Amino acid sequence: MNKRKICVITGTRAEYGLMYWLLKAIQEDEELELQLVVTGMHLSPEFGMTYQNIEEQGFRIDRKVEVLMSSDTSVGVSKSMGLTMISFSEVFEQLKPDICVVLGDRYEIFSAASAAMISRIPIAHLHGGETTEGAFDEALRHSITKMSHLHFVATKEYAKRVIQLGENPDNVFNLGSPGIDNIFNLDLLNKEDFEKSIDFKLGEKNFLITFHPVTLENNTSERQFQKLLDALSSFEDAKLIFTMPNSDTDGRIIIKMINDYVSKNKEKAVAFQSLGQLRYLSALQHIDAVIGNSSSGLAEAPSFKVATINIGDRQKGRLKANSVLDCLPEKKEIIDMINYSYSETFQNILKKVVNPYGEAGASEKIKDVLKKSNLENILLKHFYDL
Repeated sequence: MNKRKICVITGTRAEYGLMYWLLKAIQEDEELELQLVVTGMHLSPEFGMTYQNIEEQGFRIDRKVEVLMSSDTSVGVSKSMGLTMISFSEVFEQLKPDICVVLGDRYEIFSAASAAMISRIPIAHLHGGETTEGAFDEALRHSITKMSHLHFVATKEYAKRVIQLGENPDNVFNLGSPGIDNIFNLDLLNKEDFEKSIDFKLGEKNFLITFHPVTLENNTSERQFQKLLDALSSFEDAKLIFTMPNSDTDGRIIIKMINDYVSKNKEKAVAFQSLGQLRYLSALQHIDAVIGNSSSGLAEAPSFKVATINIGDRQKGRLKANSVLDCLPEKKEIIDMINYSYSETFQNILKKVVNPYGEAGASEKIKDVLKKSNLENILLKHFYDL
């Protein structure tokens, strides 16, 4: 019996972390063959060469597609997208997968999906239907939806949106976020072991900070991030754990600002290119708030009943738990929200928070759909009218 070849593509540490247990489930199924292709930030020294972590965790990488340009300008990103598409057309010709699996909305994933579509390879898309109004990821995500044939969404609202885009409800599966499986399956670090793992002592107050550029706004990254740093500096007794942004337009501006801040505040701040899933999720057990504009503050932090201070428009339109506090990228607003997160009123809200992105078990369910779906005529799509 021929095994069904499932080609999973990953370009960032974050999206790999969300797919880890899906990759394991595919790898361990005797009727499936996992083809793993890594690209983007995984292959960049600047972003931690995270493909090495993937190999250390027991996965064989079938192809490395090096496309990350040394520029984060709009011209550099556009050139990187073109190079990605060219490279993936060759990868698909060599690997000849039965189905291609992609997650999210990043530009390298869009390019890979475009190459798969032209190569007549069915595409399964994870986390479709979501909105991020402050980033061009919004348009890329919906474009990937239109190129895809199987849709794995995290909530009922997102399923409705994918169908609204003209996709057949029979091919839309609301199974929750596969990233939630990490929370329940990983043996997370206690406080002492976590402190050892990052070589940093936590304090009375502890914040985890991830701030990405708002890619649809021109030249706002530096100003917005400076407002955040100014706000954090007013919490003199707080310990700060920074994780670096992705390779988005203007990302290097924020990276330099983080490095400069940490070098001047070594007693209270530490920064990492990548904490990895184990340390990142362990951190969520031991901090008071996630601060910034990362999707992890919306998708994972609520499971730990920890506050998220969500700054600006990057995640605008996304479904949010009651643990998420929105604020403008202004110093006073950020300070006020952090102070409110410590209030008795909000602490009582946190105790009852339910994560809207589901419970554990999504990865195994997604694997089963990938395994059992009839792919024979799946490429012939009809626009589903409401």
